[in-house]
Amino acid sequence: MGTQEGAVADPFVAHRGLLFTVAYELLGSAADAEDVLQESWLRWSDVECAEVRDPRAYLVRIVTRQSLNHLRTLSRRREDYVGEWLPEPLLTSRDVADDVELAESLSIATLTVLETLGPAERAVFVLREVFDLPYDEIADAADKTPALMDVLAPDVVAIADGGGKVRGAARRPVVGAEKIAAYLAGGLRRYDLRPVAARTLVNGAPAMRIEVAGALAAVVSLTIEDGRVTRIYSVANPDKLERLDAEAELAR
Repeated sequence: MGTQEGAVADPFVAHRGLLFTVAYELLGSAADAEDVLQESWLRWSDVECAEVRDPRAYLVRIVTRQSLNHLRTLSRRREDYVGEWLPEPLLTSRDVADDVELAESLSIATLTVLETLGPAERAVFVLREVFDLPYDEIADAADKTPALMDVLAPDVVAIADGGGKVRGAARRPVVGAEKIAAYLAGGLRRYDLRPVAARTLVNGAPAMRIEVAGALAAVVSLTIEDGRVTRIYSVANPDKLERLDAEAELAR
């Protein structure tokens, strides 16, 4: 077998585009993504390929873990960055632009939102929302179980009221922990700034007040049974949020 043919057969070479994309979306830097791929290649070269059942998943796991290690260093570096930090731009082909989901995930807006997330949160978002990996593989790659999946009951139901005025608000109930986790993660794409959650009391029960840039965006109420969330009620219709700046006077 010639050298060129052997290189093409190497899973690392075959999946290099995917691996670079994962690293770039996690890091927001092509230079750092290349460093991660170089480190991942060195680790891959020490592996007996024949013993790896799923090379693609194995390589994604290596790259994700190396990216998470880099993120801890980058966070310290970016604290000293002069001015606002934005992701490193990439020149992309028409094929990438035609792939709407991929193009959106690579957009400067999405990458900037990802920068506000913690390393594990970012890994869960990218691997699930962009590459549609199952949660067991995501947990393995991120080296931890996603906390959101731990608190959701398997048959949890989420109901959102956007009144047809809020982009991204589901118009029908979303059922199931995995679907809801993906739906909530995808909701981040609606915002240029990271949503801020604060505890409040709504209708006599604990709830979360969600604000974006200081403005009320939604109120979320949860039903919890046996330590897990079974119902999620999210009201985002702006017409229904006007009275939430002052406590209502109620009596019986």
